[in-house]
This record gives sequence, structure tokens and C-alpha cells, in this order.
Amino acid sequence: MTRPRLILASGSPRRRELLTAAGYRFEVAPPHVTEAATSGLTLHELTSWNALRKGLVVARANPRAVILAADTLVALDGEIIGKPANLNEAREIIARLSGREHKVATSVFVAHFASGRMLTFSARSRVFFRKRNAAQIERYLEQIDPLDKAGAYAAQGLGRAIVRRIVGSRTNVIGLPLDKVRPALALFGIRPGAH
Repeated sequence: MTRPRLILASGSPRRRELLTAAGYRFEVAPPHVTEAATSGLTLHELTSWNALRKGLVVARANPRAVILAADTLVALDGEIIGKPANLNEAREIIARLSGREHKVATSVFVAHFASGRMLTFSARSRVFFRKRNAAQIERYLEQIDPLDKAGAYAAQGLGRAIVRRIVGSRTNVIGLPLDKVRPALALFGIRPGAH
């Protein structure tokens, strides 16, 4: 029996890097959907809804492939923080997170339409930021591209300079909780290194 191919329904370079580093072979098909940012939904509800919408778009077009979609958001004191619209907003977000704890949630949707199988799950992590002044925040933003990241920061590479501690999955904070993704993909016959 031929194993189905894996398609990552995401344009995120971090998700691609995580899957590649974990040894997966996959294709990339970024979904063309607008991510919901509806107030009134919890962090879990919103990330689940966005991951589902992204995954369904790609799964409908590729029913014989296993589709992996995800959505990551940040919440501070219950307020959901997505990607900043511009550098000024990125500065404001980092200043608000500075010296404080916030939550990061990623919801994941996996589907294989040809067999009628789908599953969804979520991961949460707590992130503690170092205290940073305006000049330090400016230097930090010069080192990363904050505009394509929930919460305007990176938890990998140069981005780690601002993160003091993570409780929970680090890969969740980066954008894909591999500790949960690996067993989920295995249920669909997708394993690292497999064709």
C-alpha cells in the first residue's frame, strides 16, 4: 500500500523548518484564507477555528494527501494578540510583554479526506519574557521580522534573547508542537524519513 503524501497547509517558514528538522518529507500548500480574529472567542477556540479553516481549504483540493494545518496565537491577561500590522504595533506588543508571563496556544488539524479521517488538538505553553527597555526592544526588532509572528517575537535563533523561560513545549511557541504532531501523523501512516 502506498503511503499518502504529507502537505503542510501553511506559509510559515518556522513550521517548515520544524518539520524538516524532525525528518519529515512534505509539500507546502499555503491556504488562501483570512485568519479569524473574532473577539469573544477563547484562545483555544480561535486557534482551533483557524487551523480547521486552513486545513479544509487544502484538504478539499488534495483529498488523497494527509493535510497538516496549524494556527498559533498569544494571549496576555486573556487578551488575544496576533501578528502586528506594522513595526509600531510590534514595539507596543513587545513592550507590553516585557518582564511578564503570557500564554501561547497552537491548534493543529490533520486530515485525510479520502479515508474520511480527521483530528484536531491543541498545545499550550507559558512564556516568561525578560524585562526590556525601549532601546533593547528596538535592537531586538532589528534582529527579527516581527510582522509574521504572533506576539511579534521569535522563540528561536536571535529571537531567544527576549525569552527568559518557557514552561511547556518550545516547538509549540515556535509554531508547531512536535511532541503532539509526531504521534498524530503516525496515526495517518506518516513518519519521519518515509516517502
